[in-house]
Amino acid sequence: MKFNRKKSIALYVILGIVALICILPFYMMLTMSTQYTEDIYKGITLLPGKYLLDNLKTVFNAHFEVYYRNSLIVSLSTTVLSAIVSTLCGYGLAKYKFPGRSFIFGFIMVTMMIPTQLGLVAFVVEMKHFGWMGTLLPLIIPSAASGFGVYWMRNYIDSGIPTELLESGRIDGAGEFRILGSIVVPCIKPAVMSLSLMNFVTSWNSYLLPLIVLNKNETYTVPIGIVNLNSAYRNDLAAKITALSIGIIPLLILFLLTSKSFIKGITMGAVKG
Repeated sequence: MKFNRKKSIALYVILGIVALICILPFYMMLTMSTQYTEDIYKGITLLPGKYLLDNLKTVFNAHFEVYYRNSLIVSLSTTVLSAIVSTLCGYGLAKYKFPGRSFIFGFIMVTMMIPTQLGLVAFVVEMKHFGWMGTLLPLIIPSAASGFGVYWMRNYIDSGIPTELLESGRIDGAGEFRILGSIVVPCIKPAVMSLSLMNFVTSWNSYLLPLIVLNKNETYTVPIGIVNLNSAYRNDLAAKITALSIGIIPLLILFLLTSKSFIKGITMGAVKG
């Protein structure tokens, strides 16, 4: 008993140290957001400064709320559309037998192996042909078709939903969409929540694609807005860090609300996959 107690205490001490190491960068970021830019270059300090209000004023004078709104529109739209498309495609590939199913799934796997950067030129040409350049549509519509999302949902449904359960629904007279909505979706909520969280974080933090397709200040997202947050005569690092601190708020809130489902989805997928 004494050995187990000492072992538990040692484990909690180690976990506490790891937690402090993980929290320290966030604390330093918040601390630097309260300081003056020139003070940041002098060295690292753990004590808050007196310039938080000045930095916030600089941030919102640059219309940061517009960038915030654009990022919310893009991230929420991408998350919802990707969850719907991935669930439908994953369900079809997992539970329906049709010619070419293996080829389609293999093609989706191949698309996951190709770096996004290799297709940027063709992507820009395509978006320009559609007339979508300078709008938020190139960040929303193509991202709805996620190869990883289809792969994730297909494997989760294939291993987590017994085919006999679907057959019993058909015997009871339920249609295919009724089976999907009443039987499948409630069983795969952890997977949907995990995928949605990952898609939201990826979309919110996206920098390269918005940098290429957005050319108007009123369409900038948060990452682009932070980079361009400079005054006329200097690089205002403190204001950028303040904007960065504000920018992580949705991610923290979303993770706190969905952390249990996210962890459940990851662990169940690992066990079943």
